[in-house]
Amino acid sequence: MRNLLLIAAIGLFATASYSQTTISIKVIDASSKAPLANVTVILKGAENLSLTDSTGQIRLVLKEGRTAVTVSHIGYESKMVQITVPFSDPVFLVELELKEEEEEAVVIQSTRSSRSIQDIPTRVEFVAGEELDEKANMKPGDIRMVLSESTGITTQQTSATSANASIRIQGLDGRYTQLLKDGFPLFAGFSGGLGLLQTAPLDLKQFEVIKGSASTLYGGGAIAGLVNLISKTPKEEQELKFHFDATSAGGLNGSGFYGKRFGKNGLTLFASRNSNKAYDPADLGLTAIPKFERYTLNPKWFVFFSDKTQLMAGINYSTEKRTGGDLSYIKGTNPSGYFETNHSNRLSTQFSLQHHFGKCSHLSVKNSYSYFQRKIFSPGQLFSGIQHSTFTEITYASHGELSEWITGFNLLTDHFKEAAITAVPLRSYQQQTAGFFVQNNWKLNSRLSIESGLRGDAVKDYGFVLLPRISALFRFSSKLSSRIGGGLGYKAPGIFTEETERLLFSNVLPIDESVNQLEKSYGINADLNYKTKLAGGDISFSLNQLFFYTRIADPLLLQPQGIYYRLTNVNGHIDSRGMETNMKWGYRDFKLFLGYTYTLAELHQGSVKKENFLTSRHRLNSVLLYEADEKWKAGLEAYYFSPQQLSDGKTGKAYWITGLMIERLWEKISLYINFENFLDARQTRFDTIYTGSISNPQFRDIYAPLDGFVMNGGVKLRL
Repeated sequence: MRNLLLIAAIGLFATASYSQTTISIKVIDASSKAPLANVTVILKGAENLSLTDSTGQIRLVLKEGRTAVTVSHIGYESKMVQITVPFSDPVFLVELELKEEEEEAVVIQSTRSSRSIQDIPTRVEFVAGEELDEKANMKPGDIRMVLSESTGITTQQTSATSANASIRIQGLDGRYTQLLKDGFPLFAGFSGGLGLLQTAPLDLKQFEVIKGSASTLYGGGAIAGLVNLISKTPKEEQELKFHFDATSAGGLNGSGFYGKRFGKNGLTLFASRNSNKAYDPADLGLTAIPKFERYTLNPKWFVFFSDKTQLMAGINYSTEKRTGGDLSYIKGTNPSGYFETNHSNRLSTQFSLQHHFGKCSHLSVKNSYSYFQRKIFSPGQLFSGIQHSTFTEITYASHGELSEWITGFNLLTDHFKEAAITAVPLRSYQQQTAGFFVQNNWKLNSRLSIESGLRGDAVKDYGFVLLPRISALFRFSSKLSSRIGGGLGYKAPGIFTEETERLLFSNVLPIDESVNQLEKSYGINADLNYKTKLAGGDISFSLNQLFFYTRIADPLLLQPQGIYYRLTNVNGHIDSRGMETNMKWGYRDFKLFLGYTYTLAELHQGSVKKENFLTSRHRLNSVLLYEADEKWKAGLEAYYFSPQQLSDGKTGKAYWITGLMIERLWEKISLYINFENFLDARQTRFDTIYTGSISNPQFRDIYAPLDGFVMNGGVKLRL
C-alpha cells in the first residue's frame, strides 16, 4: 500500500511538471526595434511583477493553455497579450509603442459643445498660444496675417488704395464667411469690409475656424465657414502686456492688455492706437497703404457670483479715419486728385450670463448691440449710412458622458439706414431672423462619435429655412482618425458684397425683396488625420488630408443695368471643390509646416462655365520655426499663389511671398524684427492696377500684395 501511494505521488508531480513551460519574453520599441530594459510584466491573477533585463528579456513559467500578460513601461502605451502554451517559438516578442504627447485639453467654443477638440466630430482648426503670438509680430495692428497663412483661407483686398479686405474660405466670396468674436456676430453687412483691419490680436486667446457649411450652428452667412475670435478672460494671476511696433512703411502700432480676477470680480481691458503714413513703394503716385489713424478701447467686467453662475459685460469702441489715393491730394498739393476716404465709428456691447445646474447642465443667455457709422468719400461720390444690429440668444445644454444635448433660440436684427445724398434709390433695409436649433453629440463607443444638428430660421421677407447637419468622428487607432461632415446653408441677399465694395457702392441699386431670393447651399467635407513619433520619439509627424465640396444655388451676382448695377440671383450655381494637405514635422527645437491647397471654384449658367475670379487653383504654404530654450525664436516662411482669373478677362501672374522673423526673449521683455515679403512680390512690379489716368483711375482686380517688402520691429513687455 505504501508503495502504491509513493508511485501515485510521483505520477502527480510528473504531470504537474509536464503541464508547465518556461517561456522567454522579449520586449522591444515598436519603431526602433531596440530592446527595452526594466519593463514591467504581470501575469493575470498574479500579485508579483517582473522586470526585463538589459536585453529586454524575461523568463516566465506558464501553465498549459492561454495566459494573459500585461506589459507596461514609462513613456509607452501599455499592452496586454495572450500567450498559449505549448509555445513552439523560442522567444515571444512584444512591441511597445511610444505614448503620444498629451495635447492640452482645448475646449472649442464655436461648436457650442463642452467637449475638447480631440472629441468633437466637427472639424475645427484653431491657432492659440505661442503661434498666435508669433503671427502678431508680423501684423500687430490687424488679424489679416493670422488668417491668410492658413491653408484654404485668403484675405481678398477689395480696394487698391484703401486696403479694405474680406475673408475667403475655399474659393468662395467673403459674404459667405461669418466672422464672430466670442460667438457674437459683430462684423457683418456694412461693417464687414473693415472688420479684418480693425481687429488687433493682442487680446485674443485663440481663433477657431470651421470650414464648410456652419449655418446650422449660427444661421445665415456661414456657407463657406466661420471664423470665431476668442478673447482672453481674467485669471487669478495678473496679466499685463504691451506691444509696440514700427514699420518701414510708416506704420506705428501700440496696444496694451490687462487682465486680473479680484475675488468674485474680474476685469480685462484692451486699448490700442494704430496708424500709418501714406505709402507708395512703386512710385505710382497712388497709395499702396493708405494714411490712417485708429483708436480702440475694449473693457470687460466679469462677475463670478458662485462656481455655478458667471456674468460678463463688455463694450467696444473704435474710431478710424482712412484716406488713400493720389499722394499729391493727401499731401495737400493737388485738391483735384483722386482719393478714397473712409471715416468710421464702431460701438458695440456684449453681455452673457451662464448658470450651471449641478455638473451636467447649464443655461446661457447672450446679447449684443452694435452701432456702426461709415462715410465713404471719393471724387463725385459719397456714400454714408448707419447700421444697427442686435443679437440675442438663449441656450440650454445637458452634458452627459456619452451624450450631450444643446438646444436654443436666437434673434438677429440688422437695420441699415442710408443718408439721402445721391439720386440712386436709397439702399436702406431691415432684416430680422428668428431661429431655433438643437444639437446632439453622441459617443457610441471609443471608436465612433456622431454630432447631429437641426436649425430652423424664419427670415423676414424670405420665408422659413430648415437646416440639417451631421458629422462623424472615426478613431481607428491612437494615431489615425477621420472626420466626415456636411450640412445645408443659406445667405439672405444684401447690397454689401466684395463686388459692390470695389465700386464704393456707387450706382448700386437696392435689393428688391419681391425679386431677390435666398442663396441656398449644401456642402460636405472629409478628412484623414495621422500622427506618430519616429526615431525613438525625437521626430514627431502629423498629416491631415481634407477634401471639400460646396454648391450654392441661385447665387447673387452684380449685373450692369444701364448706368446702374443690380444684384441679381442668376439662374445657375457656384461650386467649389478641392483638397487641403497639411503636414507638420517636429525635431527638437525645429518645426516645419507644409501645406498645399487645390481649389476649383466655378460659376455654372446653363452650358456656360467660368472659373471664379481671384481664386488661386494651386497654393503652397511652408513655414520653418526654431525655438531655443524660450530665449530665441526664428521663423522662415514662403507662400506660392498660382495664376488667377481676373474679371477683365485677363489672367494674373503667379508669385511667391516670403518672410523672416527673429525674436529674442527674456523674462519680462522680448525684441523682434520681421522682414515681410523680402523678395518684394508686388502686383505693381509685374502687372498694372488701374487703367485711365491717375486723376480718374479705373482700378483692376487686386490679386497680389501692393505694399511689397516691409520691415517691422518692436518690443513686447510682460509685466
